[in-house]
Amino acid sequence: MFFFDPTFIILIPGLLLAFIAQAYVQERFSRYSKIPSSLNMTGAQLAKYMLESAGLYNVKIEKIPGHLTDHYDPRTKVVRLSDATYNSNSIAALGVVAHEIGHAIQHARHYVPLVIRTGIAPVVSFASNLSWILFIAGFIFMNIALIRIGVLLFSLAVIFSLITLPVEFDASNRAVKILRTNLMMPPNELEGVKKVLGAAAMTYVAGTLMAFLQLLRMLLIAGFLGGNRD
Repeated sequence: MFFFDPTFIILIPGLLLAFIAQAYVQERFSRYSKIPSSLNMTGAQLAKYMLESAGLYNVKIEKIPGHLTDHYDPRTKVVRLSDATYNSNSIAALGVVAHEIGHAIQHARHYVPLVIRTGIAPVVSFASNLSWILFIAGFIFMNIALIRIGVLLFSLAVIFSLITLPVEFDASNRAVKILRTNLMMPPNELEGVKKVLGAAAMTYVAGTLMAFLQLLRMLLIAGFLGGNRD
């Protein structure tokens, strides 16, 4: 009953935006993955060039399976590139790779939002999972104290999502700047990179909206039950 109570309607805008964002990023990546860049570099070569240009010789590059599973791991200082980008010289692939190198540069330059996000990530992961256990248990047993603790813990996930936004936008800005200034990527190709990264950014915006709406829903349920107990 919890998952289908009337407050579920609050999540609909977030679900719609998430669906649209996911479809948008897939469409943009698919379109620009068919267009080779004039830079004549693969994703792996671009990653190596950008890291060395930034003086980051202690960051490794690894290939991992999957589609758009690219990410930078600040704990191990490894940039992991997916099958779709590692050996590709497409505009889309180079944009995604440059974005991940942007994260590595953020880490090396101690970019404050990234430092905060990395520091709280383990705590947020644990708190977010525990929040649902406590919240649902409180809902089942009509225990407002458990519900409120669950809400408080879930609010950390919302804060984490908010911190993630400047981290992702800044990484994309760094990527575009390096491609334009250091590698002299043509304007038409840069426009493609911006469209791919802009679409990817929408998924983070959708995630943040979804987290906020879920928190709002939890607050409404907690308030309703609290009112009943009172």
